[in-house]
Amino acid sequence: MDKDKKKAVLEELKSIFGESKAVFVADFKGLPVTSLNQLRLKVRAEGGTFRVSKNTLTRLALQAGGAESLRPSLTGNNALAFTRGDPVALAKAITDYAKDEERFQIKAGVLGGRALAPGDVKTLSQLPSREALLASLLGTLNAVPGSFVRVLAAVPQKFVRLLAAVGEQKSGSSEAA
Repeated sequence: MDKDKKKAVLEELKSIFGESKAVFVADFKGLPVTSLNQLRLKVRAEGGTFRVSKNTLTRLALQAGGAESLRPSLTGNNALAFTRGDPVALAKAITDYAKDEERFQIKAGVLGGRALAPGDVKTLSQLPSREALLASLLGTLNAVPGSFVRVLAAVPQKFVRLLAAVGEQKSGSSEAA
């Protein structure tokens, strides 16, 4: 790779580390290209990007991108999965792939500047999606006013039932007399 191409790749990696919400590093040693292409499609479907990069260029980009905690994991064959969107969806995609393919190992990750161990990435992948969490929150917020209205409506209903019972009692006692 010539110097100009390396500079272009370095600038691209810097922007990736600077703009991404989450970045994951994985070892793909021994995987065929067709298998990696399937993973690329899965990651792309979740709004992420999967790419292979030279460790030297990745280390240089880490300094400028704020993902310095990934440095120790950059040994051997490494691939980067990153997203500007939902990090949970990307974590699910690569974790599911790692379950199916034993040679694919998740090494580390960064989420919002915080370092993630492989176990943390797996935990992240088990979270519900952003849409599911928002739906749950909306359901909870909607239930509170509904319960409040039912409580307020119960007082007049009980009063009406009491008046009806008193009316029935008086009409029953007037018929008996």
